Amino acid sequence: MQKAIIGQKVGMTQIFDEAGKVIPVTVIKAGPCVVAQVKTMERDGYKAVQLGFMDTKERKLSKGERGHFDKAGVSLKKHLKEFQLEGEYQTGDVIEATVFEAGDRIDVTGVSKGKGYAGAIKRHGYGRKSMSHGGGPVHRHLGSTGSGTDPSRVMPGKKMAGHMGDEQVTVLNLDVVKTSAEHGVIMVRGAVPGSRGNIVYIRNSVKNA
Repeated sequence: MQKAIIGQKVGMTQIFDEAGKVIPVTVIKAGPCVVAQVKTMERDGYKAVQLGFMDTKERKLSKGERGHFDKAGVSLKKHLKEFQLEGEYQTGDVIEATVFEAGDRIDVTGVSKGKGYAGAIKRHGYGRKSMSHGGGPVHRHLGSTGSGTDPSRVMPGKKMAGHMGDEQVTVLNLDVVKTSAEHGVIMVRGAVPGSRGNIVYIRNSVKNA
């Protein structure tokens, strides 16, 4: 059965395996999530499961959002996310961190850290110009962005300076090192997108389905 859960990034630490080898891990407070809606092929044209995460107050939701949760018969949630999963899910089911086990491969989606306005070298990895022989003061400038005669304009999509980061990023094929039912956390080998406290979405790896 395909699995998914919503979590909150706690931060990074390290643990040791049986051989004493250090494993860098990201700790994610995952769930508990409640199934707020089940989409079916007959009614909606596709199959999906909508999960809710983190309790919230009634005054922080719109009338339509409150009605959505009331219809499902579940408590009010701050975050909703739809996953296209195959499996037997029912409205009201609770999904906890232990839905994943050590050794599972997962994909983690989150919003990357914002870096503000960045130049082309930092943003796209361009090389700089020579630092000697009269190269200044344009060592880190972008340089030519296209032909002056034809088409006489900068083509859409040209990699230039601009806002960097603060965009949705998915990291594929991460290993689940450990899960804890007591603390409701998942430990994932390596880094996941975003700052501490960011919401992340976890599901089975699509490349190992």
